[in-house]
Amino acid sequence: MATSFERKLASLAEAEFDQFHGFHETTPKMAARIKGYWTSLGLHFPGVGTPWSAVFVSSFVKRAGASASEFKFSPRHSEFVHRAIANMKSGTGVFHGHPVSAYAPHIGDIIQNNRNGNTFDFNFAAGNMAYESHSAIVVEEGTDGNGRYVRTVGGNEADTVGERVVRLTSSGLIKQPAADPSRFICVIETLK
Repeated sequence: MATSFERKLASLAEAEFDQFHGFHETTPKMAARIKGYWTSLGLHFPGVGTPWSAVFVSSFVKRAGASASEFKFSPRHSEFVHRAIANMKSGTGVFHGHPVSAYAPHIGDIIQNNRNGNTFDFNFAAGNMAYESHSAIVVEEGTDGNGRYVRTVGGNEADTVGERVVRLTSSGLIKQPAADPSRFICVIETLK
């Protein structure tokens, strides 16, 4: 059962998708919204040409009620993933990073994946804070004709607020695609 924080995080991300999906990052409406993601974290807005997916996730985690001591608000996915993995290893904190082969994602969790053909894995993520990746917020769990899935909402997906379906095994773990067996790196479990 999702906590009130998890439900709020998923609801905020879902509402953002409903309002801004389809607006390209260069349109005035979307560019102004992206600027708000940056400034809500106290960060300088460098323009829409700078990847903004991590500030999207960070800004919604903050809006849902997490503090800077609980979550590493950052313009890099790798930084908040690294912190969450360290939390899991030490048994501290309210965001724990897990290997995709060991933890089933739920509403309000965050799924990290590789991008641009990279093949970073969980062990790499545990030891590094600066590498290219992507992540998105789980907003729905379900089952359809193709089996179990979660749906995520993320920023800077095709230059807008996007959604994706992530297929799961029958036990609920992320299923790595056959054509891209290193796609997913980590799941951040939300314990708040």
